[in-house]
Amino acid sequence: MKWKISPSRLSGEILIPPSKSHTIRALLIATLADGTSTIRNALLKGDGESALNAARCLGARVETGAEALCITGIGDNFEKGQEHIYTGNSGTATRLFTAAAALGSRVRTFDGDASLRSRPMQPLLEALQRLGASYTANGSSGDLPFSIHGPLTGGHTRVSGITSQFLSSLLLAAPLAQTDSTIEVADLHEKPYAALTLWWLEKLGIRYVANDAFDTFIVTGSQSYRPIDLTIPGDFSSATFAAIAAPATGSPLRLQGLDFNDPQGDKQVFSELEKMGAQVGRDSGAIVVGPGSALSGCEIDLNNMPDALPSFAVLGCIAQGTTHIVNVAQARIKETDRIAVMCTELRKMGADIAQEQDGLLIKHSNLHGAEVNGHHDHRVVMALAVAALAAKGETTITTAEAAEVTYPGFAEDFRRLGADITEREE
Repeated sequence: MKWKISPSRLSGEILIPPSKSHTIRALLIATLADGTSTIRNALLKGDGESALNAARCLGARVETGAEALCITGIGDNFEKGQEHIYTGNSGTATRLFTAAAALGSRVRTFDGDASLRSRPMQPLLEALQRLGASYTANGSSGDLPFSIHGPLTGGHTRVSGITSQFLSSLLLAAPLAQTDSTIEVADLHEKPYAALTLWWLEKLGIRYVANDAFDTFIVTGSQSYRPIDLTIPGDFSSATFAAIAAPATGSPLRLQGLDFNDPQGDKQVFSELEKMGAQVGRDSGAIVVGPGSALSGCEIDLNNMPDALPSFAVLGCIAQGTTHIVNVAQARIKETDRIAVMCTELRKMGADIAQEQDGLLIKHSNLHGAEVNGHHDHRVVMALAVAALAAKGETTITTAEAAEVTYPGFAEDFRRLGADITEREE
């Protein structure tokens, strides 16, 4: 699908979609719980749908109602379910469910689309092997597809922190291993996502110890998950696009459905917006973002929130002066190499932008319409859409259907705000 987008001024309010990170963790915990969980406002398309499929494949019984999901978990019966697990484009679902699949002795095979096959899995598989699992890499890359089985016995392991998803996978499965587990992590990126996983463990009374440096974790084995009953909050990562669009187009917007008491790390986006000169306030439970004074470029460290890189790359073009995005090398191993892709596509729109090993150097640019490639990456597509709203002339974005991975209603929501977006088949 292609999006045709023309410059637009926006106004009104937008309800932010459910959190992908919370949804996938909730689905995994409900799958492993002994009893029936109730989950409301879950993300059920894209990455959420992939996680829901993984839950069924591990043996969970899923009932989808008008108001909520009811999931009956497998308890300690780790041999239930199916052998083959397809997780589409979802790196989060694949990594988090991999350690859970290794709790039992049954062989499970994971696979996904071409993008997912290009993303690293080997560090997690090796870490699980040190805890008692066995795996076989079935693809040429040594990552996906792969087969894995346990049981996880516990013990001592280490894992790369290049993506926090490796650590979160181990932390979520380790309480159900036979004995205690010690997990050492090297050079942890995206620390708030690991903290989000620990928030879930604490919520469910799981016993663990983490040191202050966040590089060693000791998890007590032979524990269990109880069923959960909760409503998934709005996604701060998805909120980034509307938050950036407000100052980018000079449009005040109200963002509904966000909870700043929630542990999601991407809420820091709003602090960075204020630093650049945008106005951020609260009104009757909504977050109000406005253009404020002239935007000024600055240095932005995105190590804790790499998903915001595509959006801040766009805003860097609009801000006066120079914007320097740093310390986010892990953005190169997402659905695409987002550093390289955003540099390439924004240059087509007239951006003065250069890539560095761990970020981007961006100077104020007069963006113009162009045909750009979304590279089947949901965050790239949506960030380019925001750029198109602020550019001069019409922009065409290919592979626009990728937005459905985390934000199925993006185009419709933005049209309600006044965005000139039309959809065409490629």
